Amino acid sequence: MGFKGLGLVYDPIYLEHDTGGHVEQPKRLTETLAVLEAKGITERLVKLSPRAAAAEEVAQIHTRDYFKRLASFCQAGGGHLDPDTVASPRSFEVALAAVGGLLNAVDAVQEGTVARAFALVRPPGHHALPHRAMGFCLFNNVAVAARYARQKYGIDRILIVDWDYHHGNGTEAVFYAEPGVLYFSTHSATGYPGTGRVERVGEGPGEGFNVNIPLPDLAGDEDFGFVFDEILVPVAEEYSPGLVLVSAGQDGYRMDPIAGMDLTPRGYGLMAAAVRRIADRHAGGRLVGCLEGGYHLPGLGECVCAILEQWAGKEGHSGDSRWQVKPEVEAAAAAVKRVHRSYWRCFAGG
Repeated sequence: MGFKGLGLVYDPIYLEHDTGGHVEQPKRLTETLAVLEAKGITERLVKLSPRAAAAEEVAQIHTRDYFKRLASFCQAGGGHLDPDTVASPRSFEVALAAVGGLLNAVDAVQEGTVARAFALVRPPGHHALPHRAMGFCLFNNVAVAARYARQKYGIDRILIVDWDYHHGNGTEAVFYAEPGVLYFSTHSATGYPGTGRVERVGEGPGEGFNVNIPLPDLAGDEDFGFVFDEILVPVAEEYSPGLVLVSAGQDGYRMDPIAGMDLTPRGYGLMAAAVRRIADRHAGGRLVGCLEGGYHLPGLGECVCAILEQWAGKEGHSGDSRWQVKPEVEAAAAAVKRVHRSYWRCFAGG
């Protein structure tokens, strides 16, 4: 399979979601782009343009009442939707463009325009619930993209990998009873929004297809490499997804001002390499990432650069048993295996 290039979705419209002095600010994108330019990554990317997602597309995840309320709220001038989440007069249009940018990325990968793609968009999405905004998020970009890919391309198994510091409670809620989407999340055991327990495995036909790995904030590069090798890779081997989506939040970076584990750009490169190998092995290489969190501006750019380098073809760590893992992280991984042993053959002997 020849490499057809790495697509990047970006447009200045994403800067028009005006959050004032909020930590989720336009500079997250402009400073990330500056890092990519300085490192020579930009010239290796295929530019992909966004579009406005249609109401019918967003309505596959969000209620029509919420869609109308958000539009009216922004049209009236915006403000605080909740104590954490800000909207401005243009935020509704920008949020539609964020969703539409990710949908265009899915199209580009599915249709073979590019091999992989990354959507450098805002506002982020993985906390957004069907009926409300939450945690800086207006529409759940990745959830809409997963439903879109299932319906338009008939993909019956989609893997969502969410490595944001915060648990993606909105994405979990949407797909909690659906076996057609496997949601895998590494996140802080103690951070916002307080969800994402190991025991939350899904329900009904979706039981076993929700894999939460809450980790201590001391977890670093080696710990995440270990968790991906020990949990994600074997589960993905059994699930064999037809498309891999990544909720790429880089707020686990060790210097993040509102979150932070002990991750460095190397750690994000390790995770990016792992999901790339999964996509290559099971999904014909089809891999799409979408920006979520990450609020240390220089660090965010460095981490995104590490991800894109892996997805552009740089060889990364292939996984082995020599990870230097903290005991607390080993215990967390063991708990996940115990809880999921009845759902996944790879853990049955554990």
